[in-house]
Amino acid sequence: MRDLLQHARACSLPRSMFIERTPFTDFATCDFEEPLMPAILKTRRQFAELAATSALGALAVAAMPGTRAAAAADTVPVTELMIPQALPDAWVGKETAAVTIVEYASMTCPHCAAFHAETYPALKAKYLDTGKARFSLREFPLDPLATAGFMLGRCAGPDKRNAMLELLFAQQKIWAYADKPFAGLQNLVKQTGMSQDQFETCLKDKGLYDQVNEVRDTASKKYGISATPTFFINGQKVSGEISIDDLSKIIDPLVKS
Repeated sequence: MRDLLQHARACSLPRSMFIERTPFTDFATCDFEEPLMPAILKTRRQFAELAATSALGALAVAAMPGTRAAAAADTVPVTELMIPQALPDAWVGKETAAVTIVEYASMTCPHCAAFHAETYPALKAKYLDTGKARFSLREFPLDPLATAGFMLGRCAGPDKRNAMLELLFAQQKIWAYADKPFAGLQNLVKQTGMSQDQFETCLKDKGLYDQVNEVRDTASKKYGISATPTFFINGQKVSGEISIDDLSKIIDPLVKS
């Protein structure tokens, strides 16, 4: 099995050689099953063959029609969500906040990027910075490039992880949907001060690779997540891109109670 760096280099070949693009419509999630992915393999066989070359193969095949994991309940106890993950949460907001928000996202998901561009700043100002809520973004990569993005976030260090992910979301079109995505990602993270050696060492870290995927696999198996973004707000499951107004309708009653 090729490591992630080798796979990413393979993915830096023009996407038209092995995929075709289908634009998103007004659906608010990214997943493996919908024919709305920004990049879809042309045949089911190609999908399986590509999945077999990476550690994402198990999830990719499991998410094909007919093999998708059973959906979880609409509410998950917060205590269950707070069970230690393969990678530690990088919380924003006070630990004593009345509302706990956990987002499962993929770095190549355009709806996730839109949430972080349009909704997250207002969420942070209104609830996180005021001590009313706390927020954690957890890894749920839908493809090897998303895994690479999450790994680079972790390699940036605990204090810089969230800032790195925000940068990758903000510049998603430059790397995730470029003809040579690996090169685009490489050039982008150079702006943060990460050297070439650090970049390659990070993407060759098999232990970190496995940890990122374990966070995703746990969410898939325990909480039935198969699309991004998916949020848990004090345990209440909310799927899809969401506005600050709709978030407020959920959060405000929890803050007041």
